[in-house]
Amino acid sequence: MRTLFRGKQMFRLKAALLLVCLSAPVMAWAVDDPSEMLPDPKQERQAEAIGAQLRCLVCQNESIEDSSAGLARDLRKVVREHVARGESSQQVIDWMVARYGNFIRLSPPVTIATLLLWGMPVLALLIGIVSAIMIFHRRTAMPTPLTEAEQARLRELADDR
Repeated sequence: MRTLFRGKQMFRLKAALLLVCLSAPVMAWAVDDPSEMLPDPKQERQAEAIGAQLRCLVCQNESIEDSSAGLARDLRKVVREHVARGESSQQVIDWMVARYGNFIRLSPPVTIATLLLWGMPVLALLIGIVSAIMIFHRRTAMPTPLTEAEQARLRELADDR
């Protein structure tokens, strides 16, 4: 049986595999860039806590601290710039909400809009159940019995045939 790769082809394949294996750790370092971090550990912890509360607008189910998307990296940089200026966590979050809306928060505040958003499925289910019960009762309700006059008229019509 002939081999699939010979000589130079086998060498090139092994070299490519070695290059991929050696570059894997470098790819992992690109996700958490140490140059993003603030020199003050207290400010860095504050920035991380803020970033953990903000949604990545690309991934949508990850915080900007957990995401490796380019936009998340940019948002982390903005958060750290605000923290480095001495702004409080609430000021930074308020700035982000003013710019991107409440959607940027992983846990949006409870408002009438969020209550409606979460309550609508329950309300729709209740309306559906009540409608089904009403339709079911309307169909199973016994018809009212015929009056004497109606029965006589029905006999007349039946006799005419």
